[in-house]
Amino acid sequence: MAEAGRAPASPEIRERWGNFAWTADNAKTAKDIVARYPAGRQKSAVIPLLDLAQRQVGAETETQGWLPIPVIEFVAAELGMPYIRAYEVATFYTMFNLAPVGCHHVQVCGTTPCMLRGSDDVLAACYARGLKKGHTTTDGLFTLTEVECLGACANAPMVQINDDNYEDLSFESMTAILDDLAAGRQPRIGPQVERKTSCPEGGPTTLKEMVKENHDYRSDW
Repeated sequence: MAEAGRAPASPEIRERWGNFAWTADNAKTAKDIVARYPAGRQKSAVIPLLDLAQRQVGAETETQGWLPIPVIEFVAAELGMPYIRAYEVATFYTMFNLAPVGCHHVQVCGTTPCMLRGSDDVLAACYARGLKKGHTTTDGLFTLTEVECLGACANAPMVQINDDNYEDLSFESMTAILDDLAAGRQPRIGPQVERKTSCPEGGPTTLKEMVKENHDYRSDW
């Protein structure tokens, strides 16, 4: 598993992000998020506010987004909590990027089910297109990260790219996904074989009548 990068609070980063503030729309969203929690429990909003901040940074940089240290400091101040507490959250969850990433953040699951089902082929497709674990391509399009289980084991191997999952992958289908993204096209999200979500390939193997109607099986018992 590749070690996630962390960008220090350099003078350049503080100059760029030291005056971070919500957009008008995000200020309203942040207020609505905090209002979900009881009085005195506003710190519980730290995860959704960090996510909102990362998305705002992504919109400004035309990437998947990341959390510069001044932005984490901003969120902590918004919630009246010590910076280190917000930083602990940001460093714990892999959904938060602590260094700049590309437009498409390719997170390849390398846990046992995906490994047994061919995650090495998925990584090989990434390597063949010039992606390297822990790095962003020179054109800024792709960042490749190997991560632990993403919770789609029944459809292994799979990757998460930004907010979307791509499942039942092979070398060929992963290559096609990367080609589509590079060309500005939206690939098919979800399973890359003929199945719906986690249903068996080729359709149901039991209770087949339920596909068309709410069938009453009691007469068959």
